[in-house]
Amino acid sequence: MTNIPDRDYQQRASWRRLTAFSLIFIAMTAAGLYAVYDQFAGRSVTFDMRLVSTQALVSIVALLIVYFTADGLRLHFTLRALGHRLPFPVIFRLVFINLFFSNVTPMATGGGFAQIWYLQHHGVPVGRATAATTIRTVIAVIFIFSLTPVFLLTLSALDNQPLVGELGPILALLILLYLGFFMVLLFRTQWLIGPLGRLLGLLHRFHLISERRHRRWQFKAKREMLRFALSFGHYLKGPKQFVALSVIFTFIFLLSLFSFPALLISALDYDVDYMVSTGLLVVTTFVMYFSPTPGASGISEGVFGSFFRDILTANHLVLVTISWRFITIYIGMLTGLVVLQRELVRNRREAP
Repeated sequence: MTNIPDRDYQQRASWRRLTAFSLIFIAMTAAGLYAVYDQFAGRSVTFDMRLVSTQALVSIVALLIVYFTADGLRLHFTLRALGHRLPFPVIFRLVFINLFFSNVTPMATGGGFAQIWYLQHHGVPVGRATAATTIRTVIAVIFIFSLTPVFLLTLSALDNQPLVGELGPILALLILLYLGFFMVLLFRTQWLIGPLGRLLGLLHRFHLISERRHRRWQFKAKREMLRFALSFGHYLKGPKQFVALSVIFTFIFLLSLFSFPALLISALDYDVDYMVSTGLLVVTTFVMYFSPTPGASGISEGVFGSFFRDILTANHLVLVTISWRFITIYIGMLTGLVVLQRELVRNRREAP
């Protein structure tokens, strides 16, 4: 009986944090859009009916279907490679729950935890759930971080970008560190157990965590890392067609994501260079990975506006920035919020 008030308190505290992060997301988004409006668009914005023409809407909806479907299938085939199969409705509910959580928590940290909780609720062991969500993310990261240096070196559209010029060496270092970390995480997971144990010991020494919590976290960290290492080995040794399909659908997911700006710009009758548009969004997405704001809010809009200001006229820049974020983020977030509410109601009804 005593656990029920504790659980209710934890749920209320979680919702308060989510509400706070959501408000930060809205405020930072507004600040980012205003920065684009003030700094790059010459305080000019015009709505253009060509973006809501029948042809444009059909193309956007078709690309959205590809985008969401590929997102679900890349997780589906990762799980299949690990020996788990969930119904497609469960997989696609998770797609939208992840979009909501990953965009209202700093540096997308909440998305992974939400996915693990959801998968565990549907019968996937926590170690396998952690492996599935991490592997899915790592495959996407490898694509993005491998392509970013190529576009940084080859796109003339980035030559006069202060962000790239000033942060170029830092970006290169971050790419190496990030890829190096994930390579160790995937292939030498045991190497991380020692440093993590020392970090937890340091937190305990400075009385930031209690003795009981220190012992529990040490045990859980070692156990889950070993489980993850074992699960990743199972993924590589899984059915080759499922491993290949998880990579293929990750590529399709990213390609559809990076194609939205070109589609929007083309709908406004610009002569768009697809490779330039795609390259600019790859670099934008790379920068978003290191944003400390929820869902890269504010920073993503600012970077997008800075990169695309030479492609679009001033009156279209804010419009395309808003449209890009609305299609790729806001629709999924709002859908995820509705799906999450229904899942929580269903869980309460099933709870004893």
